[in-house]
Amino acid sequence: MNRAIEKEQRQESILLSLKKLDYLTRSQIQVLHGLRSARNAQRVMKELETYVSHFRDGENVYYLNSEGRERVNATKVRKKTIQAKHFIMRNSIYIGYGSPSTWRNEIRLGFKEEKKTRVVCDALFQQDKRYHIVEADHTQKMSKNRIKIEKYKRLIELGFFETKPCFIWITTTEFRRKQLTKLLDGLDHRIFTVNDFH
Repeated sequence: MNRAIEKEQRQESILLSLKKLDYLTRSQIQVLHGLRSARNAQRVMKELETYVSHFRDGENVYYLNSEGRERVNATKVRKKTIQAKHFIMRNSIYIGYGSPSTWRNEIRLGFKEEKKTRVVCDALFQQDKRYHIVEADHTQKMSKNRIKIEKYKRLIELGFFETKPCFIWITTTEFRRKQLTKLLDGLDHRIFTVNDFH
């Protein structure tokens, strides 16, 4: 294949990843797009600077700028924000689970008529005909996590899911992992910390 076409396709696929995942670190882009070395990934992203902006948070964190959004028809405006960590944590799960094709972000679950049980998960995907619900616990108060988990338990009781879902949480510390383990007791779950992905 012509080198120029290959380069164009790679750039397009990186921009589409940013459209889908909002923020990606240099190392996440490297893994997702098979850019062998950190140096190679830096070079590729430098060539994309017309379409992406970045800031440092341990390493470069990239997001689409207005030209990038226009090129891949993205509507969500992203800026430099401390909230980016939340998205990056969620994306670690996306990459860790092999970039599932059924992956969708920010999905509202629950029955329309039962407002009390409605909940928005950070991401959702299907594997082996079963839903996997992803939650990134970055700076969330544990009481908020408790409320969310109670809603999930209620949805299971009410038969919202055909098969009981698997809950995948990513958090920041071992202490928070222990707290979440207690809260998720009785549910099928996996809890990771950010260090599990470095």
